[in-house]
Amino acid sequence: MSIKKTSVFSVATAAALAVTLTACGGGTGAGSASGTYDKNATVNIGSLYEPQNLDNTAGGGQGVTEALNGNVYEGLFRLTDDGKVEKLLAQDYKVSDDGLTYTFTLRGGVKFHSGKTLTSADVEYSLEKVLGKDSQSARKSNLEVVKDIATPDARTVKVTLSKKSISFVYNLSYVWIINSQAKNLKTTEDGTGPYKLDKWTRGSALGLDRFAGYWGRAAASKQVVFHYYKDATALNNALLTNAVDVVTGEQSPDALAQFKNNQNYKITDGNSTTKLLLAFNDKAKPFTDVRVRQAVSAAIDDKKLLESVWGGYGKLIGSMVPPTDPWYEDLTEVNAYDPAKAKQLLAEAGYKNGFDITLDTPNYDPHPTAATFIKSQLAKVGITVKINTITPDEWYTKVYQNHDFTATLQEHVNDRDLVWYSNPDFYWGYDDKQVQQWVAQSEEASSTAGQTALLKKVNEKTAEDAASDWLYLYPQIVVASSKLSGYPHNGLNSQFFAYDIKKTD
Repeated sequence: MSIKKTSVFSVATAAALAVTLTACGGGTGAGSASGTYDKNATVNIGSLYEPQNLDNTAGGGQGVTEALNGNVYEGLFRLTDDGKVEKLLAQDYKVSDDGLTYTFTLRGGVKFHSGKTLTSADVEYSLEKVLGKDSQSARKSNLEVVKDIATPDARTVKVTLSKKSISFVYNLSYVWIINSQAKNLKTTEDGTGPYKLDKWTRGSALGLDRFAGYWGRAAASKQVVFHYYKDATALNNALLTNAVDVVTGEQSPDALAQFKNNQNYKITDGNSTTKLLLAFNDKAKPFTDVRVRQAVSAAIDDKKLLESVWGGYGKLIGSMVPPTDPWYEDLTEVNAYDPAKAKQLLAEAGYKNGFDITLDTPNYDPHPTAATFIKSQLAKVGITVKINTITPDEWYTKVYQNHDFTATLQEHVNDRDLVWYSNPDFYWGYDDKQVQQWVAQSEEASSTAGQTALLKKVNEKTAEDAASDWLYLYPQIVVASSKLSGYPHNGLNSQFFAYDIKKTD
């Protein structure tokens, strides 16, 4: 699962999607690439999410996914901006009749940025890196079904699973193929993508240069530079002064007024998979009691919060599942806003006079605003909230690793991440045997229809149990110079494919 800023979580079960052959960057970007553009241009991208480091198995964060996924590193498969799975470094693959053995044929003529030729040993290394003891990749649990990896020759990888996994190919789209001989991957890279790392100046910018030895279609622009800003105001000012050409995701509707009705800019309102969660520690009192979780959910006016933060943008969904997931249902009426019911549930749970809790809150927007709103809402039903504002690094250690919290705010950006509620060791600690059984059965389903039916049950059960409070679904708003085209507008799972971006003179 990826989350905003810390981006350590990812993935989940997904349907075995149609797979098609592709050569390089997908054509899912916004705008038209017609007309003359500058092939030697530098595209300047503005972002709030600088990588923690450059290794996505070592807590690199959302920023490393945004800058490097698809641009510098590639997988056997790619998840496109519109949610399709395409073959990438895998030229072809076959699945055994029992669904347990996958045989991949690698694309020929692929070289890493260091010049080394891609071989099956690199794929084996990359999978083992994700599965390693010290791996912080959230993909790790999804790939633990891998029983054996064989490399009969340089272009063949044979993976045997311990049990069927209908999502295996989908989950491989999250695994970067890395040179098995590479070193110091927290500060350097050795991928196969259309761009290679130029220079990373911490606290400022990360530059990418077109890779001349790329196996596919060359990147449209010679250089891409991600510029990092501490707040949304500075980011938008950079766009207004032409210091950057595009902002990967607007954080507030208030900022849009300065770009609307201005021929120098284009605003794209794409589809998001980012959910803002009030996550409870379901293993810590008082949230061990389902009635307390339901009460807190019912005490918060999600619609009013969304309106105050995003105006007319965004969506209420009532669960972990966005409309783009196959098992989506509108569950906004489950534990809907009802302060009177919240008070009744608290009384039934033995908290007639409420209780005190600490809300660990990341220090970047919109978390402080949401935390203040939640504090005022819960006060009306007798719950006193102390807001503890922490940095992303502190959040990762305190909440995600040590589970040392009672309640927290966080954004989960990935699609199809409902299945994290089947893992009782995940940071929120939700533990329901029926949900675990349904998720396991869905992964071994013989059809996507069977998988979808089971995961709809999971969606309904976790919503009824108020496993978390899903406050709202973000909009995905990209603002760019009118000279730009070919940029992604959905930003699925925080990736931001830059290789098709074109800049006119």
